[in-house]
Amino acid sequence: MENHHLLEAAHTAAFKESESLEGKCSKIEGYDFNQGVDYPRLLSSMVSTGFQASNLGDAIQVVNEMLDWRLADETIGEDASEEEKVLDYRSSVRCKVFLGFTSNLVSSGVRETIRYLVEHHMVDVLVTTAGGIEEDLIKCLAPTYKGDFALPGAYLRSKGLNRIGNLLVPNDNYCKFEDWIIPIFDQMLKEQIDDNLLWTPSKLIARLGKEINDKSSFLYWAYKASSRDQSIDVLLDVLQNNIPVFCPGITDGSLGDMLYFHSFRNPGLIVDLVQDIRAMNGEAVHASPRKTGIIVLGGGLPKHHICNANMMRNGADYAVFINTAQEFDGSDSGARPDEAVSWGKIRSAAKTVKVHCDATIAFPLLVAETFAKKSVAENVMVLLVTRNGEGWEGKVLLGPQHNMLSFLSSNADLTDELHQDEDHQSK
Repeated sequence: MENHHLLEAAHTAAFKESESLEGKCSKIEGYDFNQGVDYPRLLSSMVSTGFQASNLGDAIQVVNEMLDWRLADETIGEDASEEEKVLDYRSSVRCKVFLGFTSNLVSSGVRETIRYLVEHHMVDVLVTTAGGIEEDLIKCLAPTYKGDFALPGAYLRSKGLNRIGNLLVPNDNYCKFEDWIIPIFDQMLKEQIDDNLLWTPSKLIARLGKEINDKSSFLYWAYKASSRDQSIDVLLDVLQNNIPVFCPGITDGSLGDMLYFHSFRNPGLIVDLVQDIRAMNGEAVHASPRKTGIIVLGGGLPKHHICNANMMRNGADYAVFINTAQEFDGSDSGARPDEAVSWGKIRSAAKTVKVHCDATIAFPLLVAETFAKKSVAENVMVLLVTRNGEGWEGKVLLGPQHNMLSFLSSNADLTDELHQDEDHQSK
């Protein structure tokens, strides 16, 4: 009898009745390769695969919501300006996207993914480390190579090779960097003295983006100003950018080494951090009526700097973190989005996700299913006609719709000129 009761208790414990999850949770199901190799469907299946694949799928959904948001989706507030009540204006107002990343990702091939986003003005504000700045510039001067995580440090040092994980950077690259950057610092110091110009890290970075003049650089594309020149090539380029790049740790890297040596050779160059913290926080504070979205690759300084700026507006509306850091040691790098909610850096109703994954794996896949896919879908074609001597020359531009509309509105004088030319005919 006693054994019967024990058996019944064991059976009840082992086969406890479940609450039904039907209709409450999505089912776990991976991609079926019997359907062939279909990468978009494979990526879309991540969300139902489980573990970090599902987190990546969730991150893709959050970023797509971030990119799809328009002010027109919101109810018009009582304090809305007259402009904010106009439907066309409301339909044009998008989420402001902050992208942060650590230097190792610029050392890796993720640099090209970042450059793509900046080149096509898909993000609005960048925050990185000193290494993120210098690695982008140095790669324009000399390449980084694939090595191995297990290569001995003493051996590499004897060969003048620096290891970043399984990447190798010849020390000669930094010698070339010094030769390139010191004359720029000299000129900046001259302008500081002659023109009473006060440099900040972001102004310094913009200057370096201008001077590198290399389209493989994300700093080059971030610098690209929206002023119009008469040449057709520059007209094509004005579809870009002027994206601020902030780096409060500007001295923590080779860039700091160069500033250190320059301070002895030609002392006096001043780089003011205070102006930049005002500018960075202002990017968040003055984002309204836009929502703000955060995408951070890695942790450390870029992650905290972006989150802290968004605290000034009572938190971001969307947040995606991609890193491998853990939270058990109390580090900000490892902190989940919910910890930032407690500080007011992310709003309590925000859409958030953390992907515990190497960003070199996750981020290109995320971009493929978000920014890049939407760019292809939203591309529009514009026939640009410009005066060529006594005649007219046409060129087809293909790009994201919002870039094209911005370009046309900022070059209304071109359109007026076309209409005023009696000899010009177009369809």
